[in-house]
Amino acid sequence: MNKAELISAMAAESGLSKTDSKKALDAFIASVTKAMKAGDKVSLVGFGTFSVVERGARMGINPSTKKPIEIAAKKVVKFKPGTELTAE
Repeated sequence: MNKAELISAMAAESGLSKTDSKKALDAFIASVTKAMKAGDKVSLVGFGTFSVVERGARMGINPSTKKPIEIAAKKVVKFKPGTELTAE
């Protein structure tokens, strides 16, 4: 499902117009993005939890030259699905 299909599904499920559904989705994405950049955790009961985790620096191998390279530490977003979201 892409963004346009998600907007259509949201409109059908909620009874909102596609324009209002797009605004709601964009606001949700912006809010979660802002929280992630601030290092906060976003927990949606029944759906899941978005959090930021720190990945440490590590050694890797350049596939084209086969030489070792150092991969820098970075922060990444992690999603842990809630119990109602897990696939059966």
